[in-house]
Amino acid sequence: QVQLVESGGGSVQPGGSLTLSCAASGNFFEIYYMGWHRQTPGNHRESVALINGEKNTLYDDSVKGRFTISRDNAKNTVYLQMNNLKPEDTAVYYCHAQVKQSQTSPYDTPYWGRGTRVTVSS
Repeated sequence: QVQLVESGGGSVQPGGSLTLSCAASGNFFEIYYMGWHRQTPGNHRESVALINGEKNTLYDDSVKGRFTISRDNAKNTVYLQMNNLKPEDTAVYYCHAQVKQSQTSPYDTPYWGRGTRVTVSS
């Protein structure tokens, strides 16, 4: 019912910048939360940043001051601006959305994108 499509990944040198985008489409009533998670080459999974409909944000300590999450509610799109990238930021980044399917739905449903790869190396 909901599709998430990420874009913006690539390869950069340490200190470089990338901006990731994730657009939600399909049939739904409201997106409560959107965010980014990542899986490192060592298969470590972690939350990177979250944002709700009121645009309150939450960041992992490892990216505070370097990454900025934002959300365009009209376009159902979330962005992640990544500055001063470090080798340890290398990972596949996945977009997440917590969705209310209809006005009468008693529960919300999680959706995940297919991921976009970020590689930071000299």
